[in-house]
Amino acid sequence: MNEGVDNRNLKEKTAQGLFWGFLSSGGMQLLNLIIGIFLARLLSPGEYGIVGMLAIFTLLANNLQESGFGVALVNIKDIKHNDYNAVFWFNTAMSLLLYLVLFLCAPLIAAFFHQPCLESLSRYVFLAIIFAAVGISPNAMLVRSLKMKEKAITSLSALVVSGTVGVTMAFMGFSYWSLATQQILYNVVICIGRFYFTRWCPTFKVDFTPVKQMFSFSYKVLITAVLTTINNNVLTVIFGRLFPAQAVGNFTQANKWNTMANQLVTNTVAQVAQPVLTRVTDDNERQRRVFGKLLRFTAFLAFPAMFGLALVAPQVILIAIGDKWVNSIPLLQVLCISGAFIPLYTVYQNLFLSQGKSGTYMWLTIAQIAIMLVAVLACHKLGIMAMVIAFACINILWLLAWQLFTSRLIGYRFMTMLRDLLPFMLIALVVMAVTYLVTRFIGNMYFLLMARVVLAAALYVITMKLLHARILEECIEFIRSKKSKTSTI
Repeated sequence: MNEGVDNRNLKEKTAQGLFWGFLSSGGMQLLNLIIGIFLARLLSPGEYGIVGMLAIFTLLANNLQESGFGVALVNIKDIKHNDYNAVFWFNTAMSLLLYLVLFLCAPLIAAFFHQPCLESLSRYVFLAIIFAAVGISPNAMLVRSLKMKEKAITSLSALVVSGTVGVTMAFMGFSYWSLATQQILYNVVICIGRFYFTRWCPTFKVDFTPVKQMFSFSYKVLITAVLTTINNNVLTVIFGRLFPAQAVGNFTQANKWNTMANQLVTNTVAQVAQPVLTRVTDDNERQRRVFGKLLRFTAFLAFPAMFGLALVAPQVILIAIGDKWVNSIPLLQVLCISGAFIPLYTVYQNLFLSQGKSGTYMWLTIAQIAIMLVAVLACHKLGIMAMVIAFACINILWLLAWQLFTSRLIGYRFMTMLRDLLPFMLIALVVMAVTYLVTRFIGNMYFLLMARVVLAAALYVITMKLLHARILEECIEFIRSKKSKTSTI
């Protein structure tokens, strides 16, 4: 097949993947928003804080039982049934072992956070780990084949089912148990959906040789995933230890809204970034072009989305979930600023994984965690807000470290990065500033929210049109045609 045809095929698959990834991520965040509003109105900050304290344990356990083999499966050039089968049984065994360990550690977890109820609650919540492990191999199959439509259907179905049950339980007075049940049920439905769409079944003839062969790559991914989880949840653990459950709940709520927004972009890009970049590893120039375009597309969406949420955070929180969450507003605004850069990290990280550079990925993350912990703990006497600001600043500045190593890896220069990212960031900042100045005299909170959303969106799109932004033009053309017919990546 000639390069032109190959370019078109890759572009079409990438565009289709981004399209379904965006629909999936957008649908997920919309459903999360609706479900979250109901739950936040039914539950108190303290009840949210109780479950929030356990988040890091569940996420770390998921990292450990996956052990990086999900990423490794996507990277294998010539994959066989035995590769999937070996990973399936390894992850299942690991999940059962980890659940047993966490089950026994439940009293220690409750004592650490000074919350006796966590002993029984944690043993219940950690059941989600087992179901998450079982679905890793079929998920890798879906990712490898860029079957984002099937992934979208599975994710949305899981959220609808688990969210409905969670809200119903909260309405019936089950308190934080409703949040715990929602987490478990979500993983159960996701697992069922992955097996349904792949039609894959594990076999009892197990050869763990593939696991051994993948280990040199996967253990670095594992360490990185664990450290990334710690980085993303370190504030919840520290706050849970130092501050009352209500304070933890306010931060958890702010972080939830921030995560919903940045994951809309992150999930859209993450589902296609690694498999697409893996396919062009043999052509350095082509990989630079693919990487640059993915980065521009991410910036095009991330900066207006996150800066816009920071602008309307007071209205969104007060209208959606009430004034009992008012203390989460300033925390959300700070998190949104750094949250605009989180999706960009996804593109950089997937570049290194596509090149098999899991070691560089690991050490960059370790360094970031170390600096983050020092900065956050140095501010603990100044209160929660100072700690969150320190956290946000490190998240923004550390992107420069990723850029340095990317330049060495594929020759994507610092000035090129600035040309790709700065226009979107500056335009988003100016648009939000103008929107704030024009609308700040509006008194009605509902009208103010609507006016800011509509004006900011219109100004951003009009500015991009006037500047002839190629990303916007391609998005419009794709939506019109449902398939990509524009320039190759």
